[in-house]
Amino acid sequence: MSDRDGANESAEEPTSEKLVELAKRRGYFFQSSGAYGGVGGFYTFGPQGAALKSNVEDAWRDRFALAEGNMEIDAPTIMPEPVFEASGHLDGFDDMLVECPECGESHRADHVVEDNTEYEDAESLPIPEVEDVIAEYELVCPNCGAGLAGQAVEAFNLMFATNIGPGDSQPGYLRPETAQGIFVEFPRLKEYARNQLPFGVTQIGRAYRNEISPRRSIIRTREFTQAELEYFVDPEADEPDLSSVEDVEVMLYPASEQNAEDGEAFETTIGDAVDEGIITDQWVAYFLGVAKPWYESVGVDMDRFRFRQHLAGERAHYASDCWDAESEIDGNWIEMAGFAHRGNYDLSKHAEHSGDRFTIFRQYDEPRTVERATVDPDMSYLGPEFGGDAQAVVQKLEDLAARDRSAFDGDTIEIDLEGETREIPVAKTGFTVEEQTEAGEHVTPHVVEPSFGVDRTVYTVLHHAYREDEVADEERTFLELEPEVAPTFVGVFPLQNDDELESEAKDVAEALREAGLSVTYDDSGNIGRRYRRQDEVGTPFCVTVDYESIEESEAQRASGDANGDTPRANAGE
Repeated sequence: MSDRDGANESAEEPTSEKLVELAKRRGYFFQSSGAYGGVGGFYTFGPQGAALKSNVEDAWRDRFALAEGNMEIDAPTIMPEPVFEASGHLDGFDDMLVECPECGESHRADHVVEDNTEYEDAESLPIPEVEDVIAEYELVCPNCGAGLAGQAVEAFNLMFATNIGPGDSQPGYLRPETAQGIFVEFPRLKEYARNQLPFGVTQIGRAYRNEISPRRSIIRTREFTQAELEYFVDPEADEPDLSSVEDVEVMLYPASEQNAEDGEAFETTIGDAVDEGIITDQWVAYFLGVAKPWYESVGVDMDRFRFRQHLAGERAHYASDCWDAESEIDGNWIEMAGFAHRGNYDLSKHAEHSGDRFTIFRQYDEPRTVERATVDPDMSYLGPEFGGDAQAVVQKLEDLAARDRSAFDGDTIEIDLEGETREIPVAKTGFTVEEQTEAGEHVTPHVVEPSFGVDRTVYTVLHHAYREDEVADEERTFLELEPEVAPTFVGVFPLQNDDELESEAKDVAEALREAGLSVTYDDSGNIGRRYRRQDEVGTPFCVTVDYESIEESEAQRASGDANGDTPRANAGE
C-alpha cells in the first residue's frame, strides 16, 4: 500500500501527532517491545484498540462475507517457497532502497522523491529515473542531511524469509498478502461452492512486509491485518447486478483527471460512472458501491474520502483496472483499500506451477461437436532421443498442437528445448485431428479483489473521530466514534462514592453486559472526570446511577414490574 500526498500539512501540530499521544495514553495502540527499546514497524493494540479493531473486522465480515453470501477461511501465515515462485512475489515484490553514505540509514527512494519534489507517483518510475531525480534535486538523507546523489538505488524484496522444519528444512516466507492463502486452496474451495460460479472467499488475517522505512505509526508497518475478498467469476457469463448500488454517490479521481494539469476529483454515482466509461469494470464498480456506505457506517468522514484510479505505471500488469479507497489525513491522502480485477493470472500461475487443476467445468446448454488436435508421441523414439527431457518434449508438442496445428503440416517440426532448436519427425508425434462431442469446457475463473487494510481503516476512523473543544475554560479532546465500532458501548457510574449507589450501579453494569453490550464501570474521581475519560476513548453512551435511580428501581421491584428488566438509571450521551 502506498501513501499519496494531496496537500501540505498545516503549521499547527497535526492531528496525527495528538492522536498518537492519545492512543498511547488511553490504550489504543503503541510501539511494541518498548521495554527493549521498541522495534520499528511493529505495534501493539491496547485494550481499546484491540476492541475497536475487532469491531471493524466484525463489521467488514457482516457486510462482505455474510451479507454477500461468501465463505470465509483462515489460512496459515507461513507458506512454502513454491507458492511465491508461482505468484511472482520472489521476483517482483520489491521496493526501491537507497542507503545514506554517512549514517548508513536505509530509506525508500520513492518516498524521498515524493516527500521533496513535485513527483506524486515515484514508485511507478524505473530505478534509473529515480536515481536521476535524486541527483537533479540534490536530495538528502532525511536522517542526517547527507547528500544522496550518486548513491545506487536497489530493489529490495519485502518478504520475510524463514525455514519450515529442522535439518534440510523447506524454505518458506511469511505471507505478504492474505490472497495467496485463498488462491492456492481453490481446487478444494470450488468443491465447497459446488463448482458453481460466481462465488467469493473472504479472509481476515495478518500479513508481513519487511518495509524499508516504516512510518506514520500504524499507517505503514511491517505486520498488519488485511480483510480480503477474492470473488471468482466466469468472464463470459457472470455480470453483477448494479441495481442495488447504481445510485450510490461517490467521489472519484480517475486517471484522466490525475494526468490533467487542472484535474480534480468529482462526485458522481456508480451508475453514471459505469454508463460514462469512467469505471470500466462492472464488478469493480459493484464493490466500490458496496464499500462506500460501509466506510461511512464505521465512521470514515465522507468529506475526506474518495476512490482514486491507479495510473498505468502503478497498476499491476495482470490487472485490467484498479481503484483505491483513500482517506485524507492531515492534508495527505492514504490508501485504505484496493479494488482490482486480477483476471485469471493468479489461478493460471498456480495451475502452471503446481500441476493441479484450477478450473471449473462449464456445462453447455447442448453438447457440441468440435475438432481437437491431439498428439500421441512415439515414446520408443522420444525416450532414446531426448532422455530425461522426453516428458518436457511431450508437453511442448501438446501445447503446439493446441496452439498451431499448421505446424504439423510438414515432415518435421521444430521445438525449443532449453535454448536449443530440435527437429522431430511429424510421424513420431502421433499428431491427429479428431471430431469430439463435448458436454462443456473447463474455464479458469477471473478474480475480482476488494482488499482492505484493517489497521489503516482503524487509524482513519480514529483520526476522523478526533475532536477538540473547551468546557468551562478547560480544553479537552474526545473521540466521536460510531456506536457500531466503539470499544465500549456504555459507561456506568455511581453518582458518588456510596455503598448503596455503587451496588446499584454494578447491578446496572452487569445487566447491560448480560444483554450483550460492552460496558465499563467507573467509580474513581468526580463524575465530571469520569465522563471526560469516556469521552476521550469514544464511549457513545454513559449512565449515572443516583438516588432517584434507586427509588425507581425499588418501586419497580415492589410492583413486580421489573422481573428480568435492567435496573433504571439516568442516561446521557
